[in-house]
Amino acid sequence: MTDVVTRDDFLSFDGVRIGWHELGHGRPLLLLHGLFSSGDMNWRRYGAAAEIAGAGHRVIMPDFRAHGVSAAPHDAVAYPPDVLAMDIEALVKHLGIDDFDLGGYSLGARTAMRLLVRGMQPGRAILSGMGLAGLTGGTDRAAWFLNVIANADSFASGTAEYAAAAFMKANNIDGAAVAHVLRSQVSTPADAIAAVATRTLVLCGVDDRDNGAAAELAMTLPNAALVEIPGNHMSAVTKPDFGTAIAAWLAHA
Repeated sequence: MTDVVTRDDFLSFDGVRIGWHELGHGRPLLLLHGLFSSGDMNWRRYGAAAEIAGAGHRVIMPDFRAHGVSAAPHDAVAYPPDVLAMDIEALVKHLGIDDFDLGGYSLGARTAMRLLVRGMQPGRAILSGMGLAGLTGGTDRAAWFLNVIANADSFASGTAEYAAAAFMKANNIDGAAVAHVLRSQVSTPADAIAAVATRTLVLCGVDDRDNGAAAELAMTLPNAALVEIPGNHMSAVTKPDFGTAIAAWLAHA
């Protein structure tokens, strides 16, 4: 049955507890969520995980530290550079899987790229809600979110900052902990991205420019396919097209 969701957790490389949910059976697929979100929000709530699991995949959805069911320590020492990638490396080791696929949305795509350049070798990769500039840079974007966290109650209704702060509050995000996550981010040079030979789906909303241009990312990767679906950065992930596109690509890549 693909509709039975299981939950588990483990102690990561530094003893911080990381939780994840699973759905389905078959070839493992790790799916990483975006900032202020969770595996449940990004992958389960709008049906993408169920569709992908129904196509014959064991969908593994970890929650990043400071998100979802994972621990949210406040000590800065718990957030070294590339900490999110280090947690996923520890999870893969804990699960004992060596033949799997890897995907991510937004911050999850950024983390997936860090994993690829750090040496992880999934069979296939999915980078969604992400453009080239979001990987090679990202410091301005991180500063924008740090401002949202620091001033969450001060933005006018209708602004992008107000929407981001509302999303953060709705998901009960610990702002102090997530600020450390943002400061732990490491950018990836374009030449390192161009050296990634993994078959990759670059999937993005046609109106999504939050992290640069997805087409530029697809052109930089040597073995990538670009698929655009309706929506912007916040809405594309909620549409049926999102899970359908991933399941279809996995079936033929």
